[in-house]
Amino acid sequence: MKKIITLIICLFVTGICFAQHSKTYDFTEKDGQTLRLDVYFPDDGMAQHPCILFYFGGGFITGARNDSTVVKFCKTMAYEHGFVAVAADYRLGLLGAKHIGIFNKKPVKDAIYMAAEDAISAIDFIIRHSKELKINTEKIIISGSSAGAITALQTDYFICNGKGNSEILPDDFHLAGVIPFAGAVYSVNGKVKYKKHSPAPTMFFHGMKDNLVPYKQIKFLNVGFFGSDRLVRQFEKYDYPYFIRRYENYAHAVAGFYNKNIEEILWFYDNYIRQDKDLQIDEKVNYIKNAPEVKSDISKKNDIYD
Repeated sequence: MKKIITLIICLFVTGICFAQHSKTYDFTEKDGQTLRLDVYFPDDGMAQHPCILFYFGGGFITGARNDSTVVKFCKTMAYEHGFVAVAADYRLGLLGAKHIGIFNKKPVKDAIYMAAEDAISAIDFIIRHSKELKINTEKIIISGSSAGAITALQTDYFICNGKGNSEILPDDFHLAGVIPFAGAVYSVNGKVKYKKHSPAPTMFFHGMKDNLVPYKQIKFLNVGFFGSDRLVRQFEKYDYPYFIRRYENYAHAVAGFYNKNIEEILWFYDNYIRQDKDLQIDEKVNYIKNAPEVKSDISKKNDIYD
């Protein structure tokens, strides 16, 4: 009987400790909507940790910070690898939007800009509460899937060019790294350029047959949606550090590969951020174990653009 009681107490205490591994915060209110972030804490007693801020996908129409695969990613990064992992809300700017196309680009632009501005607000919250959150503000990485990957890249683009609401951040702030899974940058000024700061070291994952978020680009006059291939050309031209993994026989499914690439993310952090190596690596892959090979996207293009 005594052993059973001891076991129950242990299970109860373990449950309490597990519950304390994560906490939800309200970080801003916009358009009458309270935006929240879930913070997953490593249980190692250290005062400071690197932080990975992750954004869910869903075409700026759907998705949530507590989607099961996002929660799994955050728990893995926090509980197994010592990061403070953060999953955050952003406004879904294409929810209810109609007639999106080449002559009605405003809804897409507005959705991307809103998401990036919300991400900057989340970063501002993280910086202001870094002591409580046990975060090293010099090691904040932003990552995401699909629309979340666009958000991550657009956020760094805004910070590096003084755009959006980036003025709320410290003037010398820059992200330590960006890890987009099928992302792109929206520009109304032609090719993507970084003027105020150099872009953060970036680890690109993209399917070469992606028809949802362009692997290359979609461009009309000075307005363009620039995917991983075109961004890497700019990184290479100006000697910005990057790693790109190009998936030859894959389409937009690569957006969901973040839980499959934990080891690569840890390698990127160790080499590009912790050791500050100035590397440019271009890798092409044509087969992934236990991942479906998709040669074309079944989803409609106008989930994001047309």
